[in-house]
Amino acid sequence: MSTVLQQTRYTAEEYLSLERSTSIKSEFHDGQIYAMTGASREHNLISGNIYRELSQQLKSRPCEAYINDMRVKATEACSYHYPDIAVVCGKPEFEDAQVDTLLNPMLLIEVLSPSTEAYDRGGKFAHYRKIPSLREYLLVMQDQPGIERYLRQGEVWILSETLGLEASVALESIDCRLSLREVYDKVFEDNAGGEG
Repeated sequence: MSTVLQQTRYTAEEYLSLERSTSIKSEFHDGQIYAMTGASREHNLISGNIYRELSQQLKSRPCEAYINDMRVKATEACSYHYPDIAVVCGKPEFEDAQVDTLLNPMLLIEVLSPSTEAYDRGGKFAHYRKIPSLREYLLVMQDQPGIERYLRQGEVWILSETLGLEASVALESIDCRLSLREVYDKVFEDNAGGEG
């Protein structure tokens, strides 16, 4: 999350109208619009790798995975966000006929970066936790092979951490498994497949 675009307060309707009329992505919370920053090479590789792995595993199932550009609404938090990866199983529900704002994700994934890490762990996760359909939230590290997984059990979120290229993470909400070696393909020297 970046800086507030202006100190003006917006309604959700005004935000969506502005967002749909420009190619610049921004997030919205409680009347404020926040411009989004660009992503690093590592961030893009990790997001793409995760999307590839999940798409393959979900191919013949009634689930859809979205990367980067699917806006997610946390209605109770009055916020809109662009997670790095969103997955929905069953019938996807959208805010309106534009079909660009998902209401019922089961899994959300954020790839951490220095400029967004505190927000992804704090305010954004607080907003995401208010989405009734959400069952799992992953925070994926960029500087080392590691994933923090939050699993909802009733009203409690249980944290587990997985580290190392030989490890894998079971995603209970969508019955998939992420190999960290695949997640970090081409990101780390010993996983690049050729000369570093």
